[in-house]
Amino acid sequence: MTTLVLWDIDRTLLYVGDIDRLVYQEAFREVVGREATKLPARGTGVTMPLAVRELLTANDVPETEAEKFADLIVDRLPDLLEAHRADLARQGEVMPGAAEALAAVRRAPDLIPTVVTGNLRRNAEIKLSAMSLIEYVHVPLGGYASDSSHRPNLVGIAQSRAAADHGSPFDSSNTVIIGDSLQDVATGLEGGAKVIGVTSGTTSARQLADAGAHKVIPDLRDSDALLSLIRSVSR
Repeated sequence: MTTLVLWDIDRTLLYVGDIDRLVYQEAFREVVGREATKLPARGTGVTMPLAVRELLTANDVPETEAEKFADLIVDRLPDLLEAHRADLARQGEVMPGAAEALAAVRRAPDLIPTVVTGNLRRNAEIKLSAMSLIEYVHVPLGGYASDSSHRPNLVGIAQSRAAADHGSPFDSSNTVIIGDSLQDVATGLEGGAKVIGVTSGTTSARQLADAGAHKVIPDLRDSDALLSLIRSVSR
């Protein structure tokens, strides 16, 4: 059986520190014309459009202006992140074992690796390429915040793209999400995928398990064990 593997990006595969938050600040300043004093919470896994909405609300932007500003900020995020590509390469870090795990999944003939992420597609591509990880995933098959701001929808989008590309259907029986946040778990359960939780972010093993993750691992260092887990939860 062929299994679709949907990788989360931030804090699962890589960590960019404060660069995302800096980009939000820059976009807010450029569009709204003042400084943002409150920024989106770290490590929640919400999609970028929803994080932008939270940013505007937290900084007292009137609802009558929020929709217009939200669209403008979202449009600016990729270009502003691109301007920090060198910072990503210099300050960002690949999570322990992530490159080896990605390579192992990519090599497996029965696994199709792509991403489901709260990032816009171009932001995802910038991060993965800056950290030399993009070769391990089929980017066009993924689900991105630029497809839908409701993250569980992204599972079905990725499944449809993979089905069109490979000529066979994908559903909860042969789709696995690997991620670090409660949003990753909720995305899988609502969207139609098994979930392997990784405690590489801000969420504990107990929290991931209690939220419904099918398996929980501490990190991605053991590629062989990860491959076995992917195959066991997708049977």
